[in-house]
Amino acid sequence: MEILWFDSLESTQSYLLEALKQKKVSAPVCIGATVQSQGKGSRGNQWIGMEGNLFISLAIDRTMLPDDLKLESSSIYFAFLMKEILNELGSRVWLKWPNDFYLDDKKIGGVITNLYNDLLVCGIGINLLSAPETFSRIDIDAVPYDLTKSYCALFKNLPSWKQIFSKFQLEFENSRIYFTHNNNDKVALEDAVLFEDGSLECNGQRIFSLR
Repeated sequence: MEILWFDSLESTQSYLLEALKQKKVSAPVCIGATVQSQGKGSRGNQWIGMEGNLFISLAIDRTMLPDDLKLESSSIYFAFLMKEILNELGSRVWLKWPNDFYLDDKKIGGVITNLYNDLLVCGIGINLLSAPETFSRIDIDAVPYDLTKSYCALFKNLPSWKQIFSKFQLEFENSRIYFTHNNNDKVALEDAVLFEDGSLECNGQRIFSLR
């Protein structure tokens, strides 16, 4: 996968989507930035980042995805791939359903995915060096570009969703003391049922990650 790295971008995801529309780049490709000023987080929030943190967005064709992965759970899949790399480097980071990186009880990053034609566009932001108030940073030394190279290398031979889910299913128990959002409503995960496709049942409602 080609990696294009910039000193500064407003948003790696916005840049990538515009570059795809204008046919300046083609998938598979990853866009990274040393500094990001107007990053996009979940539910329309901003993810602004300082130098030393990780800001990347990548685009891959849907045909590259495992056959058993539902698109609605792609954020879980891509986030867990990154989490495993960080764990191998010695971090205790874990994944809160569906796509938030946590260290102990503090968020340190997240994943957001969008569909563009037949491409899946995935943005990842992680506090590697600094964090805003109420957030935290990772517990290891990690270089953004080196982490990006390791992550992009995984796309040469992606694991199945079943392989990822078998491990995520165990880790999901850590999410039960938290909430998620469904149609702007806060939903407790305490009694949630996790299905094999990555969706949840909460209070009789089926919820997919949808981002």
